[in-house]
Amino acid sequence: MAAFSVVRLLFAVILFLSGDTFAHAFGWVPTDQEIQKYRRMWNPLSNGPMFISGVDLHPKGQFTAHPFIFTQVSEKRFGNDFSVNRTTSSTHSYQIAPVVTMAYGLTDHLEFNVGLSTSTFWARDSTQFNRGEGGPVTTNTGIGDTQIYLKYRPIVQDPDGWRPSITTFNMIVLPTSQWLTGPERPPGGFAPLGRLPASRFGALTWTEGVMFRKNLRPFRISGGAFYSYHLPGHSGGQNTYGADLINSRLIIEHLLNDEKGFGYNLEIVGLHGLTWRADGHRINDGGRNGFNSLGVQPTIQYRFTDNLVGAAGVLFTVAGQNTLDAYFPNFSLYWYWSKSGKVIMR
Repeated sequence: MAAFSVVRLLFAVILFLSGDTFAHAFGWVPTDQEIQKYRRMWNPLSNGPMFISGVDLHPKGQFTAHPFIFTQVSEKRFGNDFSVNRTTSSTHSYQIAPVVTMAYGLTDHLEFNVGLSTSTFWARDSTQFNRGEGGPVTTNTGIGDTQIYLKYRPIVQDPDGWRPSITTFNMIVLPTSQWLTGPERPPGGFAPLGRLPASRFGALTWTEGVMFRKNLRPFRISGGAFYSYHLPGHSGGQNTYGADLINSRLIIEHLLNDEKGFGYNLEIVGLHGLTWRADGHRINDGGRNGFNSLGVQPTIQYRFTDNLVGAAGVLFTVAGQNTLDAYFPNFSLYWYWSKSGKVIMR
């Protein structure tokens, strides 16, 4: 039940905020008047959340390059029950994953995005080290996986009411880590949690999701739920089938200084490994009993120039089941570009 508690909460929030949203937007395309009304509402330029892709979209022709550094430090793990109790892990692991996402507004309703990454990890047998016997440190570096995704916003938020922006998310993950450099999977099988929905390292993956955002000065509230299906792989002469995943996100931003884009976020991040696959195949790759991880990140964001904003925070795992306990120091920068020279906050 714990796997779906955050997801149920997110969908409840979406339905509560939406009201008659879907009936209002039956045509699935916001009018020009609705978009212009949204553009004039309170929405200062800032970094925004680190753990969800922008819900509102770039205007046509606007572009961002968005470099991140996501890291992970893990020395304990959670047991079979969803709880806050940790035990010592037989492996201590440390990861760094620089990521760059690039976004371009194809239209006022459709945005094209690409994510590129590299991956480095170090892992050691803590039992051997704790006995004072030393031992090798396993390390590996290589190209990460590549994410290509489209976001479509059929509903734009109404400044005069409760209607939020609703955006669909469709992503394919290409296992370029295996195609190009073939690095080993990091301990736990995942790169550090980051901006995009997590997927199994080195797996060809399809993800669909829905996101929402509502600006309520001086707050911005956003969230989303995402379902990831891993296509069958191949290892050791047999087909491999990994469990499907649900990613969940809920973020509250509080802007303290509009001009400087200065404020803080509380970002709640969930990753839930299921015990089934959408295609019905039996799971034979990774955990078969499912897992859950719930983390919270306090984030500070700041605007450096009219085109450059940034943020930093640390994600702490607060509860889990059948997964590693970890904390994640994270850094983000946003560089905006527009044909007109004046950038618009999404």
